[in-house]
Amino acid sequence: MTATASAPSAILESRQASTEDALNWFDSLAPVDAAALIGLWRGAEIRTGHPMDGWLEASGWYGKEFVDAETVHPLLFRGARGGIVRVVPNPLAMRSLRRMPFLKAPFWRPALQMTTALLATQHSCARLRMVECRGQVSAAMDYDSLPIIDCFRRIDNDRILGIMDEKGVAQPYVFLLERDVCPSRYPQQPRP
Repeated sequence: MTATASAPSAILESRQASTEDALNWFDSLAPVDAAALIGLWRGAEIRTGHPMDGWLEASGWYGKEFVDAETVHPLLFRGARGGIVRVVPNPLAMRSLRRMPFLKAPFWRPALQMTTALLATQHSCARLRMVECRGQVSAAMDYDSLPIIDCFRRIDNDRILGIMDEKGVAQPYVFLLERDVCPSRYPQQPRP
């Protein structure tokens, strides 16, 4: 990192960084094994100026759930009644949201939650694999229906830094996952 670069602690606190600083931090972290990801994780965006910045938070993103290597729920959202809703990643929805940044405004949150409910699923929508990403082999999540791979690196046992590598988009989307140590306090849908 450069002398003016954001330190990892500053990035964690502010949840923002330049893409360069976020990637330098990602590159400095140790790989994570796929088995270490099993469980429920809360997500948070690291804003870098990516076109998706703000979308997940505006739509009530909760995080991700890794049941096993073949059973992954890549998009969990807070439902209108407080439970966790598993959502099918939808290419049309992603393209539409990028073209309508005004929908990030709090006014639109109920409409986004309704859309989330319409895309609810009980089926796995991704899988975990060990993949080379930015020079290291580490756990990565491969979406079933999108040309996206989320690559992960370990911050510590309960925090993971992720980058979303989307085909055709040069800049990665950066996010944080924190292990949910008390998942029983959140109503969940039954597993498939």
